[in-house]
Amino acid sequence: MHFEILVEDQSGKKALDILIPKIVGEAHTFKVHPYKGIGRIPKNMRDAKDAGKRILLENLPKLLRGYGKTFDGYPADYPAVVILVCDLDDKCFKALRQELFVILNQCYPKPETRFCIAIEEGEAWFLGDLSAVRAAYPHARNNVLNAYINDSICGTWEVLADAVYQGGSSALVTQGWQAVGAIKSNWADEISPHMDIMRNASPSFCYFRDKLKELADTP
Repeated sequence: MHFEILVEDQSGKKALDILIPKIVGEAHTFKVHPYKGIGRIPKNMRDAKDAGKRILLENLPKLLRGYGKTFDGYPADYPAVVILVCDLDDKCFKALRQELFVILNQCYPKPETRFCIAIEEGEAWFLGDLSAVRAAYPHARNNVLNAYINDSICGTWEVLADAVYQGGSSALVTQGWQAVGAIKSNWADEISPHMDIMRNASPSFCYFRDKLKELADTP
């Protein structure tokens, strides 16, 4: 199986480049494509006005149509799938999934596709493995980590920052969003190698893991 993975930022790519081989093994191929933010699905389902901005959901209709045509030309012994990985943020889970399937169902031919939504944010997948967080950050604040409820809507990246960043999320925010993005990339680099994919307590991570294992036909 070949996996085409669409993610909303560079930190997501860093994490998945490490985690996907742990999930599907070395017999399968994959490529992770990072975008520059998630954006919103265009109301008229047309292409984004400026594809060069690389905003994930704005470009999704065009992307899925393109993958449908590309996959249709692959030989029968080369199965391929698109995996969209994005954060829920402040969106309604049910409404977002419905919108995503509307886009997919308008494709002809339709690419094999799975939608995997991190609830609330990608940092929930790190917090699903507190042992990995502590291995990467031995001085993490246990009172913050132990109070976290998996996949809760709570400002997930802020929780991780409060646990591992000096001064917490409030200190990090004062440095600007570029600094926040850089720290998120550091978390991906430093936490992902320690993660045990079979012991993660995040339901949305387990959904992602199980979909990949199902497609790869791995136990």
